[in-house]
Amino acid sequence: MGAKTTKGAEGDAGNVVPAQRFGRARSARSSAMLEDYTELISDLQAGEGEARTTDIARALGVTHPTANKAIARLKREGLATAKPYRGIFLTEAGQAMAERCRARHRTVVKLLVAVGVPPDAAEIDAEGMEHHVSQVTLDAFEAFLEAKS
Repeated sequence: MGAKTTKGAEGDAGNVVPAQRFGRARSARSSAMLEDYTELISDLQAGEGEARTTDIARALGVTHPTANKAIARLKREGLATAKPYRGIFLTEAGQAMAERCRARHRTVVKLLVAVGVPPDAAEIDAEGMEHHVSQVTLDAFEAFLEAKS
């Protein structure tokens, strides 16, 4: 019995060949870094008025050069801008990404808590899961949570 071909909806694992699943996982890992940075920059902007590279590196537990490399990628992707002698600022697209990530995180946390995961563990686990969950799965999570309410 061979691998099935893709016929339809995202998230229908029965119709996705292994290469597509692995490719999606690699893409999610690559996007996760951008998403983490946009969320953090958004939080720093809200609290401090700007996000400095030093603050970003410290908050993420990475070196200053690592943060600089990621920020350069954010700028190349059109998600952030930098002002000389100031901080890093999200573009409209970067802010939208941060908001989508926050919403996804909240949904995953709510689901984990609803199935009995302690809130502290749910927060930690959701941080990784939020980057890999498809919209189809998020919709199912939200429908489950709505039905449970």
